[in-house]
Amino acid sequence: MERTTHNDALRSREIHLQTLFLAGLGGDERAYGTFLKDLSGHIRGFVRTRLQRQPGEVEDLLQEVLLAVHNGRQTYRADQPLTAWVFAITRYKLTDFFRGRSRNELLNDSLDDVAELFAEPHLEPEQAHRDLGKLLEQLPERQRLPIQQVKLEGLSVAESAQMTGLSESAVKIGIHRGLKALADRI
Repeated sequence: MERTTHNDALRSREIHLQTLFLAGLGGDERAYGTFLKDLSGHIRGFVRTRLQRQPGEVEDLLQEVLLAVHNGRQTYRADQPLTAWVFAITRYKLTDFFRGRSRNELLNDSLDDVAELFAEPHLEPEQAHRDLGKLLEQLPERQRLPIQQVKLEGLSVAESAQMTGLSESAVKIGIHRGLKALADRI
């Protein structure tokens, strides 16, 4: 029953927003203003949950999304759900935000560790080992230990299973998931 009520609320919101938007496209400025105001509340909540660490960026990103919705309003197809169209625009703007943020953070990184930037070639293996250690520390034990034992120390899957108390399948799964998690972090 509660799920039906939730779905009904979503459908009602979709119809409400779409009606206002289409009226705005037809020249009703008041309906378009109401659409933007109502849409802002929904987008703000969505963006706020994704930018919890950057609350000051929420309003800027909201404005970018609203501007993109406005500028792209002629691309909307009335036979498609409006909220899906808006969600796609919002997702692209969020992706652009995070992409730009990553670049800016890389460009504005502190040069306190400038020595690492110009490391001597003979120190590279030691630094790579240290960096790998830091990455492995972020993994759960069920993934970290099998990777260390099988991939770094050269033990067999059976030996790692015996040492960790995991099944051989669990060791293989731990290695697979751990390597995937490391690749994602890198």
